[in-house]
Amino acid sequence: MEIAADYSMWALFARATLTVKLVMLVLVLASVWSWAVIVDKIVQYRRAQAEAARFDRSFWSGEPLDGLFDEIGTRPTGPSQRIFVAGMLEWRRSHRQDGALIPNAGARIDRGMDVAIAKESSRLQRGLTVLATVGSSAPFIGLFGTVWGIMNSFIEIAEAGNTSLAVVAPGISEALLATALGLLAAIPAVIFYNKLSADADRIASGYEAFADEFSTILSRQLDS
Repeated sequence: MEIAADYSMWALFARATLTVKLVMLVLVLASVWSWAVIVDKIVQYRRAQAEAARFDRSFWSGEPLDGLFDEIGTRPTGPSQRIFVAGMLEWRRSHRQDGALIPNAGARIDRGMDVAIAKESSRLQRGLTVLATVGSSAPFIGLFGTVWGIMNSFIEIAEAGNTSLAVVAPGISEALLATALGLLAAIPAVIFYNKLSADADRIASGYEAFADEFSTILSRQLDS
């Protein structure tokens, strides 16, 4: 009685050539790395949004800005606080000992907050290049493994001199597994890269809107 061939994923991996096995391992590691980045970014963005909401309530609570700044201190714990502290530090540095303001204080305050926003935007975007790289390269890496596997399968068929389906199917299945793993790594990476990039842009836009509102408040005090 003929024993049926095992076509489970582990069996296909075990029968593959060394090159195809290395390709599969690279794709599995890329997929794990992508999911680690995805989970980390989702957690980071949720924390950033929650912190922004809490700070927004404190900022618009009617408490004096100097009091809010003294409460936060010079070591803020969140992105919104860091942007606010950057503006307030420049605001206080722009006052002379006699109470008068140094010229162009408004421009320096804007630049200080712009630098803080740029740093926070960089933190939000950090790691997304991994998803972009995996999403664009994983299918081609998987295709390389498939082409290599099929080439070796044809060589074995030619040496055996048997072209029956029972001989051809195992080698082709092993080769196609590499493409499947490539797509399995690439599809989530592309989807979440687009989503997380949009989320990062939206959060950064919120920081810029806050900086504009804060700058407007300070400019009124400068004019008065």
